Amino acid sequence: MRTLTAVSRFHEPQHPDFQRLNSSIAFDRRLWPQDVAQSRAHVKMLADRGIIAVGDRDALLAGLDDVEAELREQRFPFAVGDEDIHMAIERRLTEIAGPVGGRLHAARSRNDQVVTDLAMYTRERCVAAQEAIAALMAALLARAQEHVDWPMPGYTHLQRAQPVYLGHHLLAYFWMLARDRSRFAFAESECRRLPLGAGALAGVNFDTDRRQVASELGFSDVVANSIDAVSGRDFVLDFLSAAATCATHLSRLGSELVLWSSAEFGFCELPDAWSSGSSIMPQKKNPDAAELLRAKAPRVVGHLSALHGVMHALPLTYNKDLQEDKEHLFDTVDTLDLELAAATGMIAGVRFDRARLSEAAADEMIAATDIADLLVRLDVPFREAHGIVAGLVRTALDAGQTLSQLTREQLAAHSQVLADHEGEYRSALEQASWLESKVSEGGTSLARVREQLDLARAELEVGTGS
Repeated sequence: MRTLTAVSRFHEPQHPDFQRLNSSIAFDRRLWPQDVAQSRAHVKMLADRGIIAVGDRDALLAGLDDVEAELREQRFPFAVGDEDIHMAIERRLTEIAGPVGGRLHAARSRNDQVVTDLAMYTRERCVAAQEAIAALMAALLARAQEHVDWPMPGYTHLQRAQPVYLGHHLLAYFWMLARDRSRFAFAESECRRLPLGAGALAGVNFDTDRRQVASELGFSDVVANSIDAVSGRDFVLDFLSAAATCATHLSRLGSELVLWSSAEFGFCELPDAWSSGSSIMPQKKNPDAAELLRAKAPRVVGHLSALHGVMHALPLTYNKDLQEDKEHLFDTVDTLDLELAAATGMIAGVRFDRARLSEAAADEMIAATDIADLLVRLDVPFREAHGIVAGLVRTALDAGQTLSQLTREQLAAHSQVLADHEGEYRSALEQASWLESKVSEGGTSLARVREQLDLARAELEVGTGS
């Protein structure tokens, strides 16, 4: 294993298989922007505190500029012995700047260096996740406004239950995502305490200025306890938790798009750009992107569970186990980015079939609750009303009739009260009445949905605050 020091306490070289097990360069190289930025801030602070000379500072900063250019332009010469991105950068800096490169690591350890890079990266991804979620929220809001008064059946147990407006249904996902965005905002806030300066675990032997570094790197505070600083990964767990909930919400959206786009439902057609064909059946248009929204959710949840497993019962302070935080985080970041892009693309381009939605929403059986509520308004206890309407439904099904086709005599057989108010009964079975009767706040009546649209617009404008 190539190292930066000429002398080692070990008599034997590392086994090649251990080197492969121990190395993280294959995946942690994406942290190079954070590591370079952190190193710049650290070098400036060292010079300001008199720990290194001003000339050394200037040489190190110039060398870091060269290293950054190589990394950005993808011409950085990674070496076989580079264990991780942090040591690779320090090695290359020393090759460029000479022995002064060895001064970079004064007053820091890889323990606090790595967790600082990770906090910076996670903070950036929290911001990006909020932006991507906001884009999907905006797409949902736009489609809800377009379809504010399109009737459709609402479901429980995947059985037609009560009618709603399509705009109302789409807004349900808007509010789920609003909460997701708030969760990422919380995770972002948990990334704003600087771990650097904790050293290996106990602090460092120099009078450093952690708050100067924090300010330059965009942290609002420092981690108060050096042991906690190097051993904690709460902020990664917070990100993964927010991502797991968000991915679960997206899986529900994906599942409904799969169902709705099937011939059996026929409620919508997904955009070609987010669909696939069949290798053998030329007529097929498969909702693969929506299906993958379902399938990728447990993958993200699995990363959260796995990191909880890594952290579970882990003694303080740093342990090599913590290297396992990165792949769970990085794969979750990449997966969620793709999921949000796919969901936004599908929602923006999906075409709904108003006639098919309306036909499904015209099923009179989903007005059963409205008949029960009519009886309640006529002073019949709800449980008794529920039984009366259940009997009416059974009679209609047995006779092959709709509820509106039942005669006055059939009504009277179940409820004289209902027979005496036959006109109100038949009015309650008119489709518009089923929707517009839901006047409670947050309900599906058009006036309430329009109120909700105003709330959604405000939520989107103010960001995470609500």
